Amino acid sequence: MKSLGALYCACVAAAYFAAASAAWAAAPDVGAPAPAFRLQDQAGAWHELNDYRGKWLVLYFYPKDDTPGCTTQACEFRDNIFAFNKLGAVILGISVDDVASHKQFAEEHSLPFTLLADSTKETAKSYGVLRSALGLMEIASRETFIIDPQGRVAKHYASVDPKGHSQMVLADLKVLQGKP
Repeated sequence: MKSLGALYCACVAAAYFAAASAAWAAAPDVGAPAPAFRLQDQAGAWHELNDYRGKWLVLYFYPKDDTPGCTTQACEFRDNIFAFNKLGAVILGISVDDVASHKQFAEEHSLPFTLLADSTKETAKSYGVLRSALGLMEIASRETFIIDPQGRVAKHYASVDPKGHSQMVLADLKVLQGKP
């Protein structure tokens, strides 16, 4: 009887994850146009993808403000901001947290780049990064996109370790720009 219960639980879990995966949109392919967005930053100002036309854009999605991994990732981008600026790249962080949460997170960690609030979760959906956390809430998975000056996805990091990610993005950005 115990094995039937375990089998039932495994089947229910498999069905749940299959249904959830089917509901998630796929990430845009490398070379495809980056999905448009219109989101508010930590100061309440609106930003659109077209605002960054002509620039290299590092668009990183993260699960939650002020959590250990997200703080590590944000602070590493902060610490490398001059290197990104030298390459003419703009960094934008996106999570489903609200403007007030982003404001507090940015101030607490002196983040010199923009955090965008995707509280409707539409942008996370369009980039294929919206995930269910324990079936209780939806968050953005930790994924990064480098978008070229023409607005196309140049690189996608589907699996991100927050430690060292900023350096990896910098190195790949140099290669994409043809710089030594």
